[in-house]
Amino acid sequence: MRRFSHALRSRFSCVTQSEAGMATAEYAVATVAAAGFGTVLFKLLTSDIIREFLMDLLRQALSSLF
Repeated sequence: MRRFSHALRSRFSCVTQSEAGMATAEYAVATVAAAGFGTVLFKLLTSDIIREFLMDLLRQALSSLF
């Protein structure tokens, strides 16, 4: 029984040690993806075509209210 528990502990510690940095890597990938998405969204929303579309949409919404 003692051998089994030792083998189980050594296997478990091997698994937990090999994945110790995974959370950091996943956060880094998510941060880079969010920054890329933010850049694309910023470029899209500051383009002239989208800005004009949003202003027209806002004008229509405000003119129908009053």
